[in-house]
Amino acid sequence: MNLFYALNEGYNLLKLNQKNSYKIDAELLLCKSLNISREKLILNLDQEISILRFNNFLSNIKRRKENEPIAYIIKKKEFWKNEFYINKDVLVPRPETEHLVEASLNIIYKNQKKKLLEIGIGSGCLITSVLKERKNCSAIGIDCCSKAVKIAKFNAKLHHISNRIKILKTDVDNFNSGKYDLILSNPPYIDRHQLKYLGVSDHEPLKALDGGIDGIEVLVKVIIKASQLLKINGKLIIEIGNNHKYKMFKILKKYNFYVNKITKDFSKHDRCIISTKIS
Repeated sequence: MNLFYALNEGYNLLKLNQKNSYKIDAELLLCKSLNISREKLILNLDQEISILRFNNFLSNIKRRKENEPIAYIIKKKEFWKNEFYINKDVLVPRPETEHLVEASLNIIYKNQKKKLLEIGIGSGCLITSVLKERKNCSAIGIDCCSKAVKIAKFNAKLHHISNRIKILKTDVDNFNSGKYDLILSNPPYIDRHQLKYLGVSDHEPLKALDGGIDGIEVLVKVIIKASQLLKINGKLIIEIGNNHKYKMFKILKKYNFYVNKITKDFSKHDRCIISTKIS
């Protein structure tokens, strides 16, 4: 049996399961089973595949048919300009979160020396992407999940920024160290009652999605903490849910923030708020 046959088997199985991404998914899963690049796979489709590796490929196809995110199966995900290690203990990075990276890079000039904080670091993809492009900046990253902290540390080491970031296991309520020029956060912001309709909550960590009864419980905690830890004129950049904009405006004003800008995601939903601590 050659790779061409194996790949077509994967195509057909995923296509029958109505996976729109069946081609790329099957190719990535076969690459994982063979431990080769996608380019090498495409150039060597006439090569033979062992029964052991073929069965491993079919096992991964089965996981994908059951809607497990492809990133969890292949243990990696591209985000911004880099590739990150991912597993089921952290959320799969979303393209819309790249808006937070872009907003951060627009605020920090290339050679500036700034102190950053990420609240809820998860895989570390957000703060790592910023630090890789702003070489003079340093950061603290916090998360209440010890497994997420371990993954973020791994990704920091993978991308050679470990000397510029300290990653700590702590809840946002209990962190009171330092003063920062910029605070970033993509906290849980899904209304608890809506979680069952997402289609991803069966595989991704619920704690990283659950924003409480109205979806803003953790967002409010982040704003309160940022009001305590940001320097005057420091910036807060947060990701929000589709219907949170006006609630966030009121809360930010209450805690002495001025809203500079709100950006939309690729689906034209309000997604990222940039604000300044004014007192």
